[in-house]
Amino acid sequence: MRVEAARSARQPGFTLLELLVAIVVFALIIVPAYGWMSNLLNQVDYSDQRAERMADLQMSYQILQRDLEQMADRGIRNEFGDTVAALTGGGGFGGVEFTRAGHPNPAGYRRSELLRVAYVPDDDRLLRRTWRVLDRAQDSLPVEQVLVEELESFNMRFLGPSGDWQERWPPLQQNPADSAGFPRAVEVRMELKDMGELNWLFRLPQNFVVTVTGPVGAGGNADGQQGAGNDSDADRDADGDTVPDADGDH
Repeated sequence: MRVEAARSARQPGFTLLELLVAIVVFALIIVPAYGWMSNLLNQVDYSDQRAERMADLQMSYQILQRDLEQMADRGIRNEFGDTVAALTGGGGFGGVEFTRAGHPNPAGYRRSELLRVAYVPDDDRLLRRTWRVLDRAQDSLPVEQVLVEELESFNMRFLGPSGDWQERWPPLQQNPADSAGFPRAVEVRMELKDMGELNWLFRLPQNFVVTVTGPVGAGGNADGQQGAGNDSDADRDADGDTVPDADGDH
């Protein structure tokens, strides 16, 4: 019995001090590794958020580019019966509103292939508004789409035919009864909370006019008119990919 007890006492094992030392060494290894792994995961999450943010801004750029490059020279009557120019922006308005072509009508509904579009800052968002009719009634409500978020400021400048930048369009010296035509280019300046300042420059069409083509059921507006553009070409971005229409049209 004494021999067996002596053998049991000599069996290998760890003392309490050895266990404490092992735990301390393990902690010294795992704590820095956990901090490194946590930083890595945070960086991956941040990169994913930035990539998603850039994708949203790129889509917003393409939508704005498509609208501006299909601008049509067709004024409207607003809900108060006042005549509004084909393009109006800046000044006390704070946004921009214009008529664009390329609004497909494959079903042949009695509506125009022209579309009235407005870009309006609303608190920390940039809204894209569209109306289903050109000459609005008092109950004509726009369809709103949030285009840009975390917006701090939004303004536009217009490059006139003589090469001078205008803060509003039509220019102040322009007679409201006369057509001011289109500026040569539009500069969009936005200040974002997370991205800083963005400057987008768009060249506008100089000969995009409205022509009489047929009855309303054939895609014309209330005056029997429609744009002279080609939506299948204008709705493609620089890489040749089709840009989805924000109104659900392609």
